[in-house]
Amino acid sequence: MLSVPAIRVAPTAPPAGLRLPVALQSLRHPNFRLLWFGTVVSSSGDWMDQIALNWLVYQLSGSAVQLALLNLARLAPIFVFTLVGGVIADRWERRRLLFTTQAVAMVLAFILATLTITGIVQIWMVILVAIGRGIVLSFNQPARQSLISELVPREDLKNAIALNSATLNLTRVLGPTLGGVLIATVGVAGAFYLNALSFLAVLYGLALMRFPDRVARKQTGSMLADLAGGLSYLGQRPTLRTLVLLALLPMVLGMPYMTMLTIFASDVLQVGGGGLGLLTACTGIGAVAGALWVAANAHRMRLGRLMFLGLIGFGATLVVFSLSPWFWLSVVALVAVGGAQQVYMASNNALIQTNVEEEFRGRIVSTLFLNRSMVPLGTVLAGVGTTFFGVQATCAAMAAGLLLLAVTMRQLAPAARDLD
Repeated sequence: MLSVPAIRVAPTAPPAGLRLPVALQSLRHPNFRLLWFGTVVSSSGDWMDQIALNWLVYQLSGSAVQLALLNLARLAPIFVFTLVGGVIADRWERRRLLFTTQAVAMVLAFILATLTITGIVQIWMVILVAIGRGIVLSFNQPARQSLISELVPREDLKNAIALNSATLNLTRVLGPTLGGVLIATVGVAGAFYLNALSFLAVLYGLALMRFPDRVARKQTGSMLADLAGGLSYLGQRPTLRTLVLLALLPMVLGMPYMTMLTIFASDVLQVGGGGLGLLTACTGIGAVAGALWVAANAHRMRLGRLMFLGLIGFGATLVVFSLSPWFWLSVVALVAVGGAQQVYMASNNALIQTNVEEEFRGRIVSTLFLNRSMVPLGTVLAGVGTTFFGVQATCAAMAAGLLLLAVTMRQLAPAARDLD
């Protein structure tokens, strides 16, 4: 791993007189503020990069199949290595691990930018870089999420997790927009170079973080034994296991609508590319609003009930969108979909992180990122259903299934429902 100076001093108290809105209260803590700022910049760069990467592959190949292969190259390593990344996050210092993953990601971005600007880039090179990024992400995400608990006190952890979710969704709106502008102005290579430079924000923030002295984590046994220990820990805690299942299963039925938006815009609502952009932005806007609402209210509401309320709302509003024949009703419905989805997801993430022991945090958090493998499965189901029954009927049926799942789990899991 890369060497990052380990600076150990007493934790810094929030500046006297600093007043922030309730939704932003975790930003009072200097370490979290540094991580948050770096996340805004680097995550925007990552979304910008994804747009440029898809554009590059399509320009090189003109093939939708190659685009699918590119995204598979990013996904497959995540499915294979994410749980291992959770083990590493529990064994090593998370700040150093995150510094390493971000530095490697920056190098990969510079390599791709250089290959592109010199004109020697080929499809197989891009695929290799995509695989490398998938591997990096597998180790980066568990470290980033589990690091949050070290940056804020427990009473602000729910707020910090929800605010982090809002930030990631905000960058999902900003990044692609910026990517489109950059492709048109400085070209694909320029977008790649700017993405590489964006990682400096995270690296700088990580280098500035100050931590008090703490006891090093014990490392006993093999990594395989640690992985088995994490799964055993999860298996022995029914409520925590329910929370993890609720993080994964709804992705199959709920998230494929994002891929289907193209068909809705083209064939159902007939609003073209501009309309598709607006529809996509609406989900991001709703998601930011939903996560900020959770951040502002997490301290005074039962998060278990809030999680199920969000999940039920996710299914119900998705039914409305799926059956809507009117563009503006679809716009409103998608804002509601994004908001409800993020209320459910932010609450679920906060509940998991506040109900897991620190020793197992990285391993349990890593299971959440398996949801990335759930979405393609649901997308395949949605694609097959659309072929035979049409996109509206298929998405409405899947949304109804999501609603049924939410209502059923709420009744069958009272312990999860009543969690704070």
